[in-house]
Amino acid sequence: MGEDLKLVKELRNKTGAGFLDCKEALSNNNGNIDNAIDYLRKKGLAKASKKSSREANEGAIGFYENNSICVLIKINSETDFAAKSDTFLNFVDYIGKIILDLNNTELDLHMFLDTKISSKSIKEIFDEMIAKIGENIVISDLRVFNKNNNYLSFYVHNAYRKNIGKIISILKYSSDSNDESIQNLAKNLCMHIAALKPEAIDESNLEQTTIDKELNIQKELIASSGKPANVVDKILEGKMKKFYSEVTLLNQSFVLDPDKSVKEVINSNHNDKKFEIDMFNYLSLE
Repeated sequence: MGEDLKLVKELRNKTGAGFLDCKEALSNNNGNIDNAIDYLRKKGLAKASKKSSREANEGAIGFYENNSICVLIKINSETDFAAKSDTFLNFVDYIGKIILDLNNTELDLHMFLDTKISSKSIKEIFDEMIAKIGENIVISDLRVFNKNNNYLSFYVHNAYRKNIGKIISILKYSSDSNDESIQNLAKNLCMHIAALKPEAIDESNLEQTTIDKELNIQKELIASSGKPANVVDKILEGKMKKFYSEVTLLNQSFVLDPDKSVKEVINSNHNDKKFEIDMFNYLSLE
């Protein structure tokens, strides 16, 4: 290993800063380790990598939209105290707007982490914020959705800002009259989604593997109970109906009116106006 690389490695071990930052620090300080450490500390980069190894289980969810797409992101911090700070929340907004400006519905977390913004990698941007805020910060989820000329509603639970909170749910829907009553219905459905976290719109949208897994579990439970063969199918039908009522949006009991299913609430609330759910999604820290 060359002498220069040995110095870079030593500086990285002492500061936790990135390879390129250490190389720059040494170059600007004639290879002097102590001066290079001071240089990195002044830039707020020392110890960033050390902090990035710590667990980050708190944080916030952010929501962003323009005319064509909407974005959900989850950025974690180590403490709830940091997550509520303006420094952190401004950073969440900054990252969200970067993703929005990329305007790519194919973008996923790995692609984003490989993106460069004004010659800086996303990792470098996060390292700078880690050094600034004093604890580990990591983006753990990113979802981009095409609006496709549909209407969109969202709900923020435990809000820090109007677009940032602990849980955010979104609902994409079509309607022939997006009046106040339809908008209120959509908002209430978003609240329901945040509370009950359904897996699919209805049973036809559930993954077949999910259905098959539940069928097998229920069959084994029924078989072990010693029920007579002539009632097994009826019991299984009832068990699966209950399962669908727990995991599918339209079959769940509506959180604001538990005596009705979501499907019944939709049918009784839009007064013969077209209302169809095209997609829902959510991100949660809870």
